[in-house]
Amino acid sequence: MIISTTKENRWLNGKKADAGIKLTFGEKKQKIRGFGTCFSELGAKALNSLDPKEKEKFLNELFDSDKCNFNYCRTPIGASDFSLDFYSYNETDGDYEMKSFSIERDKNLLLPLIKEGVKRQPDMQMFASPWCPPLWLKTKKTYSNGVFNPTPENYKAYALYFKKYVEAYKENGVPLVHIHPQNEPCSNQVFPSCVWTGEKMADFIGGYLGPALEGTGVDIFFGTINGPEGDHRKFYTRYHNYLGYAMQDEKARKYIKGVGYQWAGKYALDQTRDDYPELEIVQTESECGGGENSWEHMMYIFELMRQYFRHGASAYVYWNIALEGDSSSTWGWCQNSLMHVVDGKPNYTPEFYLMKHFAHFVKRGAHYIRINGEFSSMCVGFENPNGEKIVVVSNPYKADKAIEIEGKAYALPAESINTIVID
Repeated sequence: MIISTTKENRWLNGKKADAGIKLTFGEKKQKIRGFGTCFSELGAKALNSLDPKEKEKFLNELFDSDKCNFNYCRTPIGASDFSLDFYSYNETDGDYEMKSFSIERDKNLLLPLIKEGVKRQPDMQMFASPWCPPLWLKTKKTYSNGVFNPTPENYKAYALYFKKYVEAYKENGVPLVHIHPQNEPCSNQVFPSCVWTGEKMADFIGGYLGPALEGTGVDIFFGTINGPEGDHRKFYTRYHNYLGYAMQDEKARKYIKGVGYQWAGKYALDQTRDDYPELEIVQTESECGGGENSWEHMMYIFELMRQYFRHGASAYVYWNIALEGDSSSTWGWCQNSLMHVVDGKPNYTPEFYLMKHFAHFVKRGAHYIRINGEFSSMCVGFENPNGEKIVVVSNPYKADKAIEIEGKAYALPAESINTIVID
């Protein structure tokens, strides 16, 4: 079977061919955890602007096990850059016992949307990370930019903040599987952010966060790392400055079960796999474009997905579930999304179909499998637990192509994304 999506047509039954470029399956590699998206207040707001039937249809498309089957999703701890505004769960200065901690705000938009996904997806796994701690735990009281104030009492309070978050979400029907201590610790941003060095993250994980989360059933993944960067940060955001340093710290290493990479983190994949093959690698935020939702950007994201799986990732997580209007954040960056809502009308974007070409077919527990031969750079292969093989293959050329694998040939329309299922 082959399913094809082209620039003009989506999700069509494809065609077999008489002959094609010969490919073979190679070595079986890492186990696959899943695919998913990220929840946000702006995403919830966009979906709430739809007709209820259209919203229901889209949520079914994303999370139902016979549709996209998204089963590994992300949520922010406090404000992300796609919140309606900036906030944390406790802005009571000096509240080291976290008596004022509350997720009440999340019950307005964020939690209801997450629960829509959880109720549709019986195999859902959720992970979370903060963009910014409570302001009184930073050296300066600002959501954007700045660093954590690394005193023992601040570390202890912040670890308690995480524990209370895990417990509160579980009480509200959303158990988490992973915590990532900081979103993009390499970068000061104009939106909620907090710069951490690898050394300070290791101190926090080994001495405070790890012990605080013991017994909760929630693992710590080192992340979400957005380096090594190639600009002025190139001398202090290297692989060894972050994961390398943390894994050399025996206290921290005890608790680190995996690592999450996004954006420039893609340049640390090889070193991670070489040094620490026991660590699970997850891709935590697909690159978001500029709101154009174009076919060309979708084809780039296919290449990015191939790079992550080729170099050891077990999961791939899309960023914006939905946006409306000009697709901009509250601070002005237009971005791509799976659903673009214009004047209350739903538009399924090219990147929605790209994610479906993977997530609909590749099951949790599958293994990534290498593909060899000319045109293999356009292919991503998997073997599902039941033995069927899945090949997601791009044809970026303006002419039709064909590939042949395990004795069968398949037609690839010009400028297309295709999924082949081999029983």
